[in-house]
Amino acid sequence: MKLRVLGCSGAEMPGHRQTAFLINDNMLLDAGTAASVLDENAQQQLKHIFITHAHLDHVNSVPALVDNLMLSRSPSSIKVYGLKAVLETIRLHLLNDKVWPDFTKIHNHNTETPVMAYVEIEENTWMDIDKVRIKAVPVEHSIPAAGFLLEEDGRVLLYSGDTGPTESIWNAASQIHTAIVEVSFPSRMNDMAFKTGHLTPSLLMLELAKMPMPPERLFISHIKPQYQDEVIDELLAMKMSGLTIIKEDEVYEI
Repeated sequence: MKLRVLGCSGAEMPGHRQTAFLINDNMLLDAGTAASVLDENAQQQLKHIFITHAHLDHVNSVPALVDNLMLSRSPSSIKVYGLKAVLETIRLHLLNDKVWPDFTKIHNHNTETPVMAYVEIEENTWMDIDKVRIKAVPVEHSIPAAGFLLEEDGRVLLYSGDTGPTESIWNAASQIHTAIVEVSFPSRMNDMAFKTGHLTPSLLMLELAKMPMPPERLFISHIKPQYQDEVIDELLAMKMSGLTIIKEDEVYEI
């Protein structure tokens, strides 16, 4: 399984892109950024977007990306997956024919296929997408949200999305080879993390203790740029095995 980091920041600032991970060239985990990073050919290869939750920094690039696909010289369509509550929010408040077009009603050029379709997914249920099995597991955030487990060739990737202290996702697989987990604030801001549904380095340690086995590699994402140096210093001081502070444009094999 190939993982390319399009964006992994907890905020949009110069040099910091919002969250999006490209899997095997045809699947996105969240779409905080994509249209401004991927060229036209790479965008045309996209077939699936899995959304953890409907906050803007995780869906910000969906409108531009789908618009680009509609206008492409090689028409293609894309599916947007999420829990029922997540898709309802996108329908009502983003792609609602007011803020931006409802692309489920618009056909590709010279075809009868809508440029976009919604796919509602059930919690804790595996589904097969090409060679990848994927499952949504609810997490604790300020709005309905899920993390995802992905499996290909026996290798398991966990993506927490945005979450505060939670339970079920850490036990959703007996072994996790790579985990992408958010850490937004330094530990001195634990109260803010609890209120907003995020993690700090000290809260992360408590969450990792809930896993049956630690992941081989622990990728940290979603650090708020204002606190980046402080958070990284805290994480490195904890000397966690397999720890990587991921960066945009890096590519990993899972």
